[in-house]
Amino acid sequence: ARKKNSLNLLELSEAELEEQFVRGDGPGGQATNKTNNCVVLKHLPSGIVVKCHQTRSVEKNRKIAREILQEKVDLFYKGEDSDVFKEKKTSEKQKQEKKRRAKENLERKKLFKEIQQLDKE
Repeated sequence: ARKKNSLNLLELSEAELEEQFVRGDGPGGQATNKTNNCVVLKHLPSGIVVKCHQTRSVEKNRKIAREILQEKVDLFYKGEDSDVFKEKKTSEKQKQEKKRRAKENLERKKLFKEIQQLDKE
C-alpha cells in the first residue's frame, strides 16, 4: 500500500468517508483488548469498507487505511483500467515466471545428478 504513491489514483474527499475506531483483534493481549486503535473506514458512495490494525498507532493506522481504501475505490471505479489492477497483473506474471525458472533449474539439477550417478557406475 505504501509504494503506490506514484500511481494515478482517484482522490477521496473526507465528506465521503465514515471513520470509526474500534478494538482490534488477534494477538496482543491486554494492549489490544484495552485500546481502540483499529481504524474502520467506509467509503459511503461505493460502500467499500477497510479495517486497518497493522500498528499500535492510531495515526499510522488512519494513514494506511486511507491508502488501502484509495486503491480499492480506484479499482472499483476504473476496473481493468486501474493502475492498481495493472500492477497486480504484472507482479503475478513476474511471480509465475520466477516459479517457472525455479522449476526448470530443479529439473536440470535432477538430470545432472542422474548423469553423475550413471558415470560413477
